[in-house]
Amino acid sequence: MSETTQQTRTADQEELSRRQREARKDIRVIGDPVLREHAREVTEVDRGLRKLAKRMIRTMHDAPGVGLAAPQVGVLQRLLVYDVDDDPRVLVNPVLDEYSDETEESDEGCLSVPGVTMPVERPVSLRVQGQDEYGEPVDFRAEGFEARVIQHENDHLDGVLIVDRTTRSARAAALRALREADGAVLETAGGL
Repeated sequence: MSETTQQTRTADQEELSRRQREARKDIRVIGDPVLREHAREVTEVDRGLRKLAKRMIRTMHDAPGVGLAAPQVGVLQRLLVYDVDDDPRVLVNPVLDEYSDETEESDEGCLSVPGVTMPVERPVSLRVQGQDEYGEPVDFRAEGFEARVIQHENDHLDGVLIVDRTTRSARAAALRALREADGAVLETAGGL
């Protein structure tokens, strides 16, 4: 490998690391009271909302993650973004219903609960209604990983975190790991 190629790779890695650090600074973490609030319905789908969605997609990709809800960046609006197949989607005022009877337990991580995963049981499919970032109606059936991601992000709109959806023992282990990794996070959470 040439010296120029190596320097380019090093510069690319440094830029990626910088972007990840910046993205993580923008994301609220467990203990921040905004994560426990119920987000308000979006009443105006406008340029400002589209700019917010675009910024959220960039933050989600840089963090890196597959979904992000507005409360995770400190905005109490019913807006979420996700990307499960290299095609980012925006959901405004999502309404989830027609959940399947079939459920599946799988480990989930969360940008707002950094560094831990825990088992969460969720329906494997559901109906999603709402609007896109231009105010156009959306109505589709989500299945598998897409359904899981949408449910996870929609939980954030209702002030629910994955620690609320897991078993007592998994929650205790996750909180212990968080405490060991960064006690300050949990101190601001009132000890959880």
